Amino acid sequence: MNEQASLENELLTILKNSMKNCELVVTEEQQQQLIHYVLMMHKWNKAYNLTSVRDPQQMVIKHIVDSIVVAPFLDKTHYIDVGTGPGLPGIPLAIMCPDKQFILLDSLGKRVRFMKQVAYELKIYNIQTVQSRVEDFVPSVEIDGVLSRAFASLKDMLHWCQHLVDSQGVFLALKGQLSADELHSLPLGFILQETIKLDVPGLEGERYIVKIKKQSVG
Repeated sequence: MNEQASLENELLTILKNSMKNCELVVTEEQQQQLIHYVLMMHKWNKAYNLTSVRDPQQMVIKHIVDSIVVAPFLDKTHYIDVGTGPGLPGIPLAIMCPDKQFILLDSLGKRVRFMKQVAYELKIYNIQTVQSRVEDFVPSVEIDGVLSRAFASLKDMLHWCQHLVDSQGVFLALKGQLSADELHSLPLGFILQETIKLDVPGLEGERYIVKIKKQSVG
């Protein structure tokens, strides 16, 4: 067995073991796509510096499992992943949710080129990659939800992304530790709907989805 095949098997084993402790159903085809995505990230990372996680074994937990646990909470159709970087959590979620559409937005061309190549090689047809600053982007479809795991603060996320959805849409911020101060000091016009604690098998530290909506006017 060559080195690449050996690594692929090792990564698949990590993913499968992680899924044993999780209620998510991930088909064999989805597992293959997710692992090929990790291998592509690992390969491109050497030249493009796409992610600070250098070790592919770590990528499986910190990037893949950490992203796909969000899938059960996506109950609408059109989502935008802002500041997606190399496609996180958007690409793993697009693999998990082929019935949903994802816009993956990042301001850096090298990341967008990488995501286009991933979509092409892995035959992922439900993503649209966009190179833009989030404040300049105007979606051509009605967005149901704004996803982000990149913004430092909820305040920044809501400030930069508020034009992307109306009061029917939802903001889903993926956060590590939660700050009570941050949750209680949301900008005017936004309501905290709920915080959902995520179980990410194999990941040290806590993970939450913070669900925020705009107040409807009138």
